[in-house]
Amino acid sequence: MVPPISNSAFIYLDEAGDLGWKFSAPYRNGGSSRFLTISAICTPETKSHLPKRIVRNIYRHFGWSPSVEHKWNSLDSTERTFCATELRKLCDSNPDIILHAIVVKKHNVLAHIQADSNKLYNYMVRLALIKRMAKHDVVTMIPDPRSIKVRSGNSLHDYLQTVLWFEEKASTNLLTCPQDSAMCKGIQLADFLAGMVQAYFEDNVSRDFMTIQARLNLNRLFF
Repeated sequence: MVPPISNSAFIYLDEAGDLGWKFSAPYRNGGSSRFLTISAICTPETKSHLPKRIVRNIYRHFGWSPSVEHKWNSLDSTERTFCATELRKLCDSNPDIILHAIVVKKHNVLAHIQADSNKLYNYMVRLALIKRMAKHDVVTMIPDPRSIKVRSGNSLHDYLQTVLWFEEKASTNLLTCPQDSAMCKGIQLADFLAGMVQAYFEDNVSRDFMTIQARLNLNRLFF
């Protein structure tokens, strides 16, 4: 029997929204976001440079300084539309680059789950990505270390590795390599993706979401 060909993947991970639970005031005016989005850009290892190239091209197109990170929340509508179009082109040209997102409707999250936001976050990542991860021999997951997902140390990594081995029966070796998004263009593209999805649910802005929707694997939780 011929052994399967080894395959490795990179996953750039980021989120939009927050894990606050104050719904008595409007969002951005004393209140929490009503939704939380986690996004991921999954690439074969051989194409892990392409998300970074797209972001560099976006910076060049708008004449942005490469030394200053541009987050989705700071972009105007023209810049956002261009980013969505470039991301769609990337996926159309490379069908093996996969976009994932999971969105939580926070109003419906039970109080005991709200009390441990890290577990909610970990479960969201699992629900969105575990089947994708299980398809590969090696997965390198690259989150931003400033995010809430790493505040509990290695809990996300250990949780996902345990699920892969014992529930998915996969031999996947998971590597978690946090990088500051300011230094990682792949995470910056994941931030753009999270922003497109979050804007659709939080603000009912559909334009950029519709651009990438056909290439997006979307999970909804607590809807």
